[in-house]
Amino acid sequence: MRVLVTGGAGFIGSHLVDRLLREGHDVVVVDDLSTGRRANLADAEATGRCRFIQLDVCDHLLIEAMVDSRPEVVFHLAAQMDVRKSVLDPLHDTRANVLGTVNVLTGATTTGARKIVFASSGGTVYGEPESLPVAEEAPLRPASPYGAAKVAGETYVAAFGRLHGLAWTTLRLANVYGPRQDPHGEAGVVAIFGRALTVNEPTVIFGDGTSSRDYVYVDDVVDAFVDCMDERTDGQVFNVGAGRETSIRELHSFVAAVCGAADTPEHRPTRVGELEHIALDCHAMHARTGWTAVTDLERGLTATVRWIADDRSDLVRG
Repeated sequence: MRVLVTGGAGFIGSHLVDRLLREGHDVVVVDDLSTGRRANLADAEATGRCRFIQLDVCDHLLIEAMVDSRPEVVFHLAAQMDVRKSVLDPLHDTRANVLGTVNVLTGATTTGARKIVFASSGGTVYGEPESLPVAEEAPLRPASPYGAAKVAGETYVAAFGRLHGLAWTTLRLANVYGPRQDPHGEAGVVAIFGRALTVNEPTVIFGDGTSSRDYVYVDDVVDAFVDCMDERTDGQVFNVGAGRETSIRELHSFVAAVCGAADTPEHRPTRVGELEHIALDCHAMHARTGWTAVTDLERGLTATVRWIADDRSDLVRG
């Protein structure tokens, strides 16, 4: 099958590309390398079945590129993904996450793609839920421009589906972690802690450490994306997470133990726009496809820290 992955040189996207190639698909990657790394695609491009196009998803040339590649399925992962940056510069966030999504949808319908799978954010679209874990039917109450943009993206995806007959699935992702996550980038506390503790640098927790997140390993997330390629999930929105809370203080202790480092973070004031608690109810995805997160936190953290220790590029882009 011909597949296009936006943001395919990024953390999650590059893992998805590798998996699609292993399953025999031909893949086109669109990425502007603002946060992605061309090096993440080294193995993929070596297969001869992965073509890379350096392009901003907001660029008008995207339509031409999609018409040329004629994808049957489009995975849209490209995004501005930092909540804090969205608060400081909401116009930039809106351009990347709303207008970029509309441009990708326009390309998908113009080129006759059968389906789009959209990466939304289960960590932000619900705001502060009344109870946890939160299911897909809960009210959408984003508390940041990033969350609002993801809700808008979901709405556009469904609207294009109704207007053009484009099949779609939206995945609301929890806090994804794993190898290739950028500790110098916009998100990814596991990578940030892992890199610092690996080289005995200071670490910082914002707030008192009781805030909690739902941490899900990247391989499990890739499984969910691949499960959404066929008709079973058409027209559906699914949470994708581990379904349990881990406090930021607990996470630091876990990562410190894996690194063999001191568990002594500095505490600073909570940052604007960030939630206190989130965990996702993922029963709907399991009921429809059989998917469930299978990687426990200790195993996932060990694999992530091992990758950080082995990576010698210091995450230089390009």
